[in-house]
Parts: sequence; structure tokens; C-alpha cells
Amino acid sequence: MPATPQSSTHLMGVYSRASLAFERGEGVWLYTADGTAYLDCVAGIATTGLGHANPKLIAALTEQANKLWHVSNIFQIPGQEALAKRLTDASFADVVFFTNSGTESIELALKAARRYHFAKGNPEKIDIIGFDGSFHGRSYAAVNASGNAAYLEGFGPRLPGYIQSTFGDWEALKALIGPTTAGVIIEPVQGEGGARALSDTQLRELRQICTGAGILLIYDEIQCGMGRTGRLFAHDWAEGTEPDIMAVAKAIGNGFPLGALLATHEAAGGMVPGTHGSTYGGNPLAMAVGIAAFDEINTDALLGNVRNVAGYLNQQLAGLRDRYSDIIVDIRGKGLLIGVKVIPNNRDFMQMARDEGLLIAGGGDNCIRLVPALNMTIDEARQAIERLEKTCERARKAAAA
Repeated sequence: MPATPQSSTHLMGVYSRASLAFERGEGVWLYTADGTAYLDCVAGIATTGLGHANPKLIAALTEQANKLWHVSNIFQIPGQEALAKRLTDASFADVVFFTNSGTESIELALKAARRYHFAKGNPEKIDIIGFDGSFHGRSYAAVNASGNAAYLEGFGPRLPGYIQSTFGDWEALKALIGPTTAGVIIEPVQGEGGARALSDTQLRELRQICTGAGILLIYDEIQCGMGRTGRLFAHDWAEGTEPDIMAVAKAIGNGFPLGALLATHEAAGGMVPGTHGSTYGGNPLAMAVGIAAFDEINTDALLGNVRNVAGYLNQQLAGLRDRYSDIIVDIRGKGLLIGVKVIPNNRDFMQMARDEGLLIAGGGDNCIRLVPALNMTIDEARQAIERLEKTCERARKAAAA
């Protein structure tokens, strides 16, 4: 066995971390210990949707922390009923299960889809069809459902029952659907896959395909949901595209560990007592934060702000693309999940942006992503564009050197 390189850290070496550490945050700004400010267009990877140190969330967390943190799901937890009602009233769903993360929500989605067919007397229906470029989490079933083979390397054989198709190619999808298909899992707007968005027409066609084949449609709205596109959920833009099951997380807790699995009564029919559970999922502390976050996000003012700021950013990014066609290839995404395909290595470009005090995320297809807080102002968006333009200048000079 090769020797393991020695390191000065006691943390497992699974992250390629930037050489930055932050002491505090406020809104869309992060500050290092020496007071240096960075404009945050990463937002914990589309997680701090209401910004850092949001006062309403702090108040909700503090109030609940002084009362009760955790009990167990063997008891009634009123906060779960309150948040579940908010989610179901605002969506296709009838029932909700609360988790600690997006990955856990995906795991339950996959289990529920297979269990649905089992309960219907069709235990052979286990196949889940996913798509290239997709990302559904890091647990074993989630990486098998995802479209990145690199995440499986070295972890043994693929799990049975997971098939990959081409994103947006419904003829290819139909060719893969067969007697053992349980469902389809897809992000209406891909995050890590390069901010690729399905059109309204594509979503409607996908819904029709799944209904016609008698299989379940699972949406992964962990990144693109909870207001990120300017509607509460990304599929809300296209009428008649409701899923059977949907996973959400990230902005639902604004950084507090919280996720949820939403489903219709029909799709959740196989999930009976004993088929699933969670120690921490839906505890009183998480529910207090989730309720406060939901009540802030699901408003006309906040969702309207997302649409306005996204419109401004896309307009300005189109101008940057015209002026820096040697740097920027394409602008894509939806709402405040914006992908910018660049010519320089995107990791190098991210470092150049940090040198300009701008934090941006990476993505597939050599994209960088802008996923700021949903309450970002137009003035803050203007500053982001100014810093991004300076980054393009840096990249141009580096290419000419």
C-alpha cells in the first residue's frame, strides 16, 4: 500500500479548499479575520438563500434553542406539521418527510420509488433512470443515480438498477424505459452539471412520458428549488409538470442542516411504519429555522426580487460576453442559478475572481456559477458584475502573457 502523504491538518483530505477562512458574514458579504470583505456569489453553494446572519432566522433559532433542541420522532413534533403544511399548501405534494440534508432526501426518494412498485405487486420495477451531468449527492445510492462516473471510481461495482441517459433527449429516454423501470430522477435546472435548464416544453414532455409509462417522476430541486429561479420551485414555471416525488434542501434551512422529501399520497403509498426513519430529521430546532426561512422565501417580494436581480445579471453578463468573447462562451441557467461557460480553466478563473474580492462557484462543462443570496440587491449585483469584469481583464492578460 502506498504511503499516505503527511499533512498538517487533522481533517480528512477530501476537499481542495481555497486558502480563505471567514470569521463572519452579513447578507451577501463574508469577512475574514482581518476585515477583508468578499462579495459572496456562492452562498454556501446556493444554500444561504436569505444571506448570512439573517436577523429573522437568528431570532427563530435563538427562541427555539432556549426551549427545546431535540426529542425523537417517536413523539409528536408540532413544528413538523406546521412546516409540512406550508410545503404541501404551496406544492403538488400531500406528505413530507424531513431529513438533515439533500443527499438523505434523495436516498428516500429512491427508496420510495422502488417501494411504490413493490407495494403495487411489481417488485421487479427497481430501475432508476438518471442523466448525464446530474448530481444528486455523495451517498452510495445517490452517486449511482448521478451522471458522474468519477464519483464511483474505487468504491466497488455499481449498484444494480441505475441507468444513465442523455439530459433532455427524450427519445433516448423512451428507449431505456422497460418492464423493470421504477422512475426517472432529474434536476429541472442542473447545478453542478453546468447550470443547464430544461425548457417548459421539455418538462411537459417528460411528465407525459412518465405518466404514459406508469413510472414515477422524481425532481431533484435541492439546488434549483426554494425560490432560486424566481418561483418557489423551478418546475412551477411550467404548468402541468408536477412530479410524483421531489427532494429539496439547501435554502430550506439557510445553512442549518435540513432537507425534505415531498410526495403525493400515491407515490408515498409504500412507505409505511418501519420502512424509513431518521434520528435528527425534523427536530424542533430544525423546524423553527425551516418555518422562518420558508415564510421569508415564499413571498411575492422575495421571489420578485429574484426575478429582477436575475434579469439584471443576465443582461449585464450578456454585455460581458460580447466584450470578452475570448473569455466567456455562454450564459445559461435560470433565475439566480446562473452558469457562465468560460474559456480559461474555470478553477483558475475562480481564483482570479477571489483576487477581485468576488466568490463564485465552479460547475461542469468548464462553467462558473453565480448563486448569490435571493435577497441580493441590484446595487450588490452591480458590484458583482464590476468585479467579474475585472476578473475577465485578469484572465485576458494572463492568456496574453
